[in-house]
Amino acid sequence: MSSAGRRVRRVVLGVVAGAALAGLLSVTAAVAAPLAAADRAAPTARTDVYIKDVDGDVGLQPHLLGPLWASPDIKVCPTPVECATSQNPIVGVTNYIFVKLRNPGPYGAGTSFGTLHVYRTTPGGGATWPAHWTHIGAATVAAPAGVTTVTIPWTGVPGPGHFCLLARWVSDTDPMVPEGPDISTNTRQNNNIAWRNVDSVRLNAGQTNPAVRPFAIGNSLRVPSANDLVFEAAQPLQGIGGRVVVDLGPDLFERWRAGGAVGTGVRAVGRTQVEIVEPTRASLGNLRLNPGERVEFSLLFTATAASDREIAFNVTQFGPDASGAKRTDLGGVQYLISAVKR
Repeated sequence: MSSAGRRVRRVVLGVVAGAALAGLLSVTAAVAAPLAAADRAAPTARTDVYIKDVDGDVGLQPHLLGPLWASPDIKVCPTPVECATSQNPIVGVTNYIFVKLRNPGPYGAGTSFGTLHVYRTTPGGGATWPAHWTHIGAATVAAPAGVTTVTIPWTGVPGPGHFCLLARWVSDTDPMVPEGPDISTNTRQNNNIAWRNVDSVRLNAGQTNPAVRPFAIGNSLRVPSANDLVFEAAQPLQGIGGRVVVDLGPDLFERWRAGGAVGTGVRAVGRTQVEIVEPTRASLGNLRLNPGERVEFSLLFTATAASDREIAFNVTQFGPDASGAKRTDLGGVQYLISAVKR
C-alpha cells in the first residue's frame, strides 16, 4: 500500500474511533444523570421509637417525670420466655433481658431500623457515661408501629448479681440529643434511653445475717461536688421489724463526719455504719466526691416478722449535674423488700 493510502486509512480509523468514543460518552452521561438525581433525593423520613422511663411516659423529651431509674420497659427473666415481673439475674448462667420499643413517639412515624444496646453498672447514682458502664449485648431489629419486644441474652452474669441496667436505641433515622457524661441528663433528654435500678430483697424473718446490697454514688463533673442520699419507704419497715443499716466503709464514713455528719432520721451505730431510724424518710448529707469518682458502699437489710407483700424502699443520690442544676436526682435504686418465715 502507498504512503498516501496509509494516511487515508489512518484518518478514517481516527474518525470512526472518535465517533465511537463520542457515542460512548453520550450513553455514559445519559445513564449517570438519573444516579446524580437519586443522590440528591430527600433523606429518609424521621422515625421515633421510645422506651418508657416511668408508666406515664409518652416519649416527650425532656420530661420532668420520675424516678428516671425504674423503667417498666426493661425486664430481666431467667428463661427466654418473658416473665410476668422482672427478677434479679441468676449469677453464672444465661439470663434474658427484655426491652420494649414503642413506635411511634411524638417526633416521627414509620418503621424504624436500628440497634438496641444494653449495659450494666453497680446499682446507685452518678455513673459517668460511658466510663462506668459495661456492655452486655445488642440486637439489630426493625421496630414497626406498635410495641416491639427485643430479647437480649445475658451470659455469664457475674456475682453478686445486683446491677443497674441501661438500654439505648441507636438509629440513623431516630437521632439522639448529644450525650454527655451525666447519665441522668442523657436519660431525661433522650426518649430512646431508659434506665432500670430495681432489686428484690427477700429476707428470712428472724434471721440475724443481713441481706447485703451494693450501692454506689458518683460525680460525673470535672469539679468536686457535695451530694446527699435520701432513703424513702412506701410504708414503715417497722411493720415487719425491718432494719436498714448503711455501711459507708471507713473512707466515705470519714468524709461524712468531715462534712459535719449532716443527716436526718439516722444514727451512727458503729465505726463505719449508720442506721435508718425514721420510718419513711431519712437522709445523709454533704458527702464530698472528687471529679469523676464513684464510691461503693453497702446496705444491710433484716426483718423479724414475715410480710404478705413487698415494701418499696428507695435510695436516691441528689447532687449537681452537668446541666448546671444544683440538686437533682442523679440516680437511685428501688429495693422491693419482702420477708418469709424460715
